[in-house]
Amino acid sequence: MKSFLRLLVIFIIIVLSIQISPSYAEKKELRILYINDFHGFAEPYTPIGSNDLLGGISYLASRLNILRKEKPSIFLAAGDMIQGSNWANYFQGESVIQVLNTMGLDAMVVGNHEFDFGKDTLKKRIAEAVFPILGANVEGLESLKAYTIKEINGLKIAIIGVVTDDTPITTHPKNVIGIKFNPPKETIEKYVNKLKNSVDLIILLSHIGYNLDRRIAEEVKGIDIIIGGHSHTKVVFPTLVNNTIVLQAWEHAKSLGVLDIEVENKKISNYRGYLEDIRPIIQESDRAVQLIVESYNQRLLHKLEEVIGETLVDLDGENVRVRETNLGNLIADVIKDVSGADVAIINGGSIRSSIKKGVIKIKDIYSALPFDNYILSLRVYGHQLKQLLEDSLSNIHNKEGRFPQISGISIIYNPSNPPNSRITKIMVGQSLLDDNREYIVATNDFLAVGGDGYTIFRDILKSSNNFDISGGVLKSEKIVYADPGRWIRDVIIEYIKKEKKINPSVEGRIREVNISKKAPLFVD
Repeated sequence: MKSFLRLLVIFIIIVLSIQISPSYAEKKELRILYINDFHGFAEPYTPIGSNDLLGGISYLASRLNILRKEKPSIFLAAGDMIQGSNWANYFQGESVIQVLNTMGLDAMVVGNHEFDFGKDTLKKRIAEAVFPILGANVEGLESLKAYTIKEINGLKIAIIGVVTDDTPITTHPKNVIGIKFNPPKETIEKYVNKLKNSVDLIILLSHIGYNLDRRIAEEVKGIDIIIGGHSHTKVVFPTLVNNTIVLQAWEHAKSLGVLDIEVENKKISNYRGYLEDIRPIIQESDRAVQLIVESYNQRLLHKLEEVIGETLVDLDGENVRVRETNLGNLIADVIKDVSGADVAIINGGSIRSSIKKGVIKIKDIYSALPFDNYILSLRVYGHQLKQLLEDSLSNIHNKEGRFPQISGISIIYNPSNPPNSRITKIMVGQSLLDDNREYIVATNDFLAVGGDGYTIFRDILKSSNNFDISGGVLKSEKIVYADPGRWIRDVIIEYIKKEKKINPSVEGRIREVNISKKAPLFVD
């Protein structure tokens, strides 16, 4: 009898030990819903080259609500949310924050374009948000948090946010005075090490681009999931890099990212993910969000619906980072003519959307040119102009915004050559570039202070004894023309109103030889 009781006790102990053993820990489910690079595109639209109507934040919100009801969920955004479209820009992002509040966003990382309206405006937007806005590698903006911790379905989830440390050259320098952007990797390592023992899951909200996300996954241990933005990459299914799931959900609310995971013992034991296309034709809209969209639209309507002219061709704003386009030519020509310069150079990244053939409304120009930039021209020697153009082509394989759109000048370049030796010929007007001649070059104030890597402009202006930018308006004896009282988009509107009909074309101003077949990524 005693032997039987002894065996019974041993059996019960074994059963209990199995039940409480970590290897038999309960699996917990979580659904992660995510978007990135919304840029305020609240309404559905048909992209150039497509016949499909895509996007619409109220349609995305409706689908979001259905998906989050099916299982425990968290909704995250990977930056560049409040700037880019008329609907966002006219209200400096206030409209976007109101929508995200209504949608129940759980956390967002700040993107480089969140700084485009200046530090004070960004502080207002952060204060209006009922969700945390993250920026672990940002110093000098105390209202940004390094991370937040959420508890969902018994899981303790740490969400860390980082933004590209190139932000000072992708927004106007006056917008980030007093703010420092630390290298993302070191910041990520710091907070992963701080949090990894006290949470079940670490999610990195990253606005540094897909390629760098993959590198972080390779080099930093302890990150379970990276949800990225900045490169507008359409990662249809999750990418697994060194046990880290890397995600990104395209752009402009055209898709909603969905990742379902099972967590066991602080490890993801199973996962399934995909992008869900947002197609208004087959989906319903969320009424609460649509009411917000419509209320801000009504405030815009009177101003932006004014017809200013007609274009006889589609105006290409989608390829401005890879080649000469007719819209780039139009804008550069107007800038050159208005300023009386020899040459005009703008960055392709300053042009944000295309305009379809037909009537042109103010809203079309505001969408294409959303940034508050003005025209200025300065004296530039030929050898400086050549280096400036080399810089503009230095990272063409990543489709960066520095790619030039030009007027009064033509170039031939070989993209297969190393940076700083790609240009094989430069003509100014009908003559070869003279290294020792001084040219008047028109541009925008963003590039003039070194934006998008145009440091030659900045260095020329800073060499002046009376260089000053403290008031947000550039001053220098090197400046020949400046009109800080008119944004470039308003100058373009005036031009179209005067011309009534426009028909710009591609003229061979930028020609490639020995074109590489490698498909680049888009970096915003």
